[in-house]
Amino acid sequence: QVQLVESGGGLVRPGGSLRLSCVGSGFGFGNYAMGWFRQAPGKERQFVATISASGGRTDLTNSVKDRFSITRDNDKETVYLQMNSLKPEDTAVYFCAATKTNGVRYGEHSYEYWGQGTRVTVSS
Repeated sequence: QVQLVESGGGLVRPGGSLRLSCVGSGFGFGNYAMGWFRQAPGKERQFVATISASGGRTDLTNSVKDRFSITRDNDKETVYLQMNSLKPEDTAVYFCAATKTNGVRYGEHSYEYWGQGTRVTVSS
């Protein structure tokens, strides 16, 4: 059974940091590119970050490129999203997703498996 389980969300003040984790199971994690997406209240889900299966290639959306980073540990079957200098506009439910490819993917329809999400609230 395929599972992606996110954790690490919560309430943080503007300027603070959080690290999200996503543990995968039931599929060949090391053969899958991973992505992080987010959905703010009343808005569509949007791409945040992607990392190739080996971890050798990453990319992030422009609005977070200088504040967030994506990494993975294939031995632990886990992908991380380190979020620094958080802003209120980063408030959203964050989802991780997996797709079997050697590269990276940006569109949510490119991803096969999804987690249930973890909520991040940035507020003073």
